Amino acid sequence: MAAPQTILIRVTGQDQPGITTDLLSLLASLGAELQDMEQVVVRRQLTLGLAVVVPAGRDLVKEVLLFGWERGLEIDFEIVDSTPTRHIQRHVVTALAPDLSPIALARTSGAITASGGNIDRIHRLSRFPVWSYEFLVEGADLTSLQAALVEIASQEAIDIAVQPHDLSRRSSRLVVLDVDSTLIRNEVIDLLAEEAGHRNEVALLTEQAMQGEIDYSDALTKRVALLKGSPAEIIERALSRMVLTAGARTFVRTLKRLGYRVAIISGGFTHFTDHLASQLGIDHAYANHLRIEEQCLTGEIEGDIIDANRKAQLLEQIAAEEGIPLEQTVAVGDGANDLPMLQKAGLGIAFNAKPVLRGAADTALNVPYLDAILFMLGVTREEVEAADASDPQTQPFDS
Repeated sequence: MAAPQTILIRVTGQDQPGITTDLLSLLASLGAELQDMEQVVVRRQLTLGLAVVVPAGRDLVKEVLLFGWERGLEIDFEIVDSTPTRHIQRHVVTALAPDLSPIALARTSGAITASGGNIDRIHRLSRFPVWSYEFLVEGADLTSLQAALVEIASQEAIDIAVQPHDLSRRSSRLVVLDVDSTLIRNEVIDLLAEEAGHRNEVALLTEQAMQGEIDYSDALTKRVALLKGSPAEIIERALSRMVLTAGARTFVRTLKRLGYRVAIISGGFTHFTDHLASQLGIDHAYANHLRIEEQCLTGEIEGDIIDANRKAQLLEQIAAEEGIPLEQTVAVGDGANDLPMLQKAGLGIAFNAKPVLRGAADTALNVPYLDAILFMLGVTREEVEAADASDPQTQPFDS
């Protein structure tokens, strides 16, 4: 008697209700053993693959071909190896840009192949506010793959992230954000300086600090000193001019729905971070505290300055308080003073960052939408929109 064979059945054609159910029912009636199955529908066109063990003496092919003919489906068969696939290390490659051209995607897939990898699956994550695709890759040499993708990202003006495809990616539970030029579009010290009449002096010191050209704490001390004697009401005026980064509300709202804890750690000031925490439902907020006496700024900071090292310490502290391992944390920032924090986190994301940070972070995102980070975490735009649509408290265009 002939031994059972493992056959790969490929079904393609117009998607119709009940195809998968009816085909599985037919295979069950024929005594076939299902070993694997994958299905995808693109623009209502179905591709379904099933690996089945066919019992000896059963004419499965004839019955399945008749099934396809009755439904207008194309079906082909291939005898495959029945040996279970051994575990191979997998990675997720996420490509993202306002306009992802075919050549950019071709070069990305070519780099995967050249590094010894095989693309197991490609999945679109979003069309808006950016296009993004996720490649599930197995067997690639990580070092050569990352080097090739860095070059492609630069030449094609796209963002590409490479992450392990394991439990760590799906178990992230704490996101920590910088504030200035990350959660908001402004630098709050610059807003205060404009209100106090010291815009140019402070802006120069801010840029030098963010580029890592001068010590952050020294720069902050000098900038705050320029505010000495200014009425405290300039804080409220600066608050009224603070602008959230596009997608900030969507980003935080979605993280909260997913059960994440969200924190902000800022080298700015508590008046601003407390306002943001209340407005967005953020769980932890840390920043510097401006000294005020007799309704005027003294030009001093109360307590220790939150500098680069303190940001990293606070990330560790928050994770410990929440009982979350560091490998399950994500940190997002844009400047040199965010570097230790990003290095401490399980995943460090440089968001529209200065060169000193882009080159050292795990991955970089160079589009002006904070919620695009969700795609790097594997969340699709359709999932975000479905959650918003089912929540009566979500306002239209509430980004």
